[in-house]
Formats: sequence, structure tokens, C-alpha cells
Amino acid sequence: MTAQAQFSGGFDNAPVQSSHAFRAAMNVMARPGEIRTLAGAQPPAPLSVAAGTLLLTLCDPDTKVCLAGELDTDAVRRWLTFHTGAPFTDAAQADFVVGAWQALLPIGQYRIGTAEYPDRSATLIVECDGLSAQGAQLSGPGIRDTARLSLPDIPALQANAALYPLGCDFFFTSGATVAALPRSTQISAEV
Repeated sequence: MTAQAQFSGGFDNAPVQSSHAFRAAMNVMARPGEIRTLAGAQPPAPLSVAAGTLLLTLCDPDTKVCLAGELDTDAVRRWLTFHTGAPFTDAAQADFVVGAWQALLPIGQYRIGTAEYPDRSATLIVECDGLSAQGAQLSGPGIRDTARLSLPDIPALQANAALYPLGCDFFFTSGATVAALPRSTQISAEV
């Protein structure tokens, strides 16, 4: 990675772009199954635009990040360090974990919060080949009746939801699109 590549790819107008990205991230988390565009960052490959934008928006020097599988590259580490200052850690200590689904398994290795502090859990950013409003049926807070979302592993995500109010929260990213699955969402298999 050249120095220019390491220093480029962040937000051109950080106050505006980060506020738009934060709002989009919170909207998809508040409306599980909704798919939105999330752009602004140009991270190094293999990190997607949406995942890179999420990381620039949500991470800072106090946010511990774990890069899993093929995303754990020197280029991604240097880019994220330069733009956020976020320290890297192992899976068990991470605030945010990013990777393809198989690289993130088993999801039981991440922090799920405690009875006193359920918010002290990990958020997983799952890089996907694509996102679609098909597949698993979702219900719960933020969903009028039901919603649908293509999920990588319905039983594992159902087990996570069964831990509520504990458990992990999820963002699913593909290219410049994002969807979310908070731990409060109930998941039914495809019908």
C-alpha cells in the first residue's frame, strides 16, 4: 500500500458525510431488514464501501476493532488506523468485528454484554456477496408487520436473538449497501 493510498479514501467532507452515514446506520438498525445505500469512504480492497464507511463513522481511538479472515490485511489495518485511530484486538475484546460470515464463526466468541450492561456487546459487520429483501422473515421492534432479509445462517442468528437483552448486533454490507439486524429482532426461517 502506498502512502497516498493509506491517506486517501476517507471522507471528502467528514462532518457532512459522517453525519449522513451515521443517520443511515441508525436508520437500518431501527428498521431491521431495510436495505440502504451507505457510501462516502473508498477503503482498500477487499473491504466494501459500506463496511469502510461504517467503520469510519462508528470507530475512534477508544473503539476496539477485530478484522477477520481475508479482511485482516496490512492495507486495511493502516487505512483504518490513519482514518480512525481505532486499536486492533482479538475477537473476545472487540467492539466491532468485520469479516465474511465464515470468518466470523463461531459467533459465541464475541462479547454479548452483561445483565447490568447489555450494551457492552460486540457489533459484527458481515461482508456479504449481496443483500436482498428475500429469505428469513423478521419481526419485532421497528418492523410494522414483517420484513425479509437474506441472512447467512438463520439458526445461529436465532440463537443470538434468544439471548436478548444480551447478544450481538449485526450490520450486513455488500458493495455500497447495508442492512442491520439488532438482537431484539425475531427471525423465522424462509416460508
